[in-house]
Amino acid sequence: MSYIAIVDYGAGNLMSVHNSLDFLGYDNKIASTPDDLADASGVILPGVGAFPDAMQALKDSGLLEAVLDVAQNKPFLGICLGMQMLFEQSEEVRPCQGLGLLPGSIKRIQTDYKLPQIGWNGLHIVHPNALTQGLNEGDAVYFVHSFAACPTDPADLACVTDYGVEVPAMVARGNVFGCQFHPEKSGEVGLKILKNFAALTEERA
Repeated sequence: MSYIAIVDYGAGNLMSVHNSLDFLGYDNKIASTPDDLADASGVILPGVGAFPDAMQALKDSGLLEAVLDVAQNKPFLGICLGMQMLFEQSEEVRPCQGLGLLPGSIKRIQTDYKLPQIGWNGLHIVHPNALTQGLNEGDAVYFVHSFAACPTDPADLACVTDYGVEVPAMVARGNVFGCQFHPEKSGEVGLKILKNFAALTEERA
């Protein structure tokens, strides 16, 4: 039986993602072993907190190599800090190496607006992809963050939002996707994005 694995490395908002997938009717599993990831048809990497702490937690969990492996050929979605971890490095707290699945870095948002950005903001779709299917320009999703991705390749930038400056909101390259916002907390729009991701895992299963 195929399922979507939600990576449990001690630094993610697991249950809200799990509950959203349950609501949509998709089999999913809190994944705490490499075998859990290897047997999955798709993988979601959630994340909360500071970048260096999350990367260390992922290493300590023994799941780092398994995450890098499955991201090569399975639908893979990073959420919030999980999206930031997709990139090569971050300047949050201290310089820290990321997963390196996407070229670029994570930097503090340079805006006159208050940080962290907390609340609902509209999406501008730059490069449509499988996860943006059925979305409308300006659809609002829920953000909580002070740092943002700076992709090296503009083609990886799928959606942006306006927070005094243009802030990357979604990235995509091949089978790897990232949402800076929380789709599991973004109402019908977020559920549509998760449903689109789940559809990719079904195509592969």
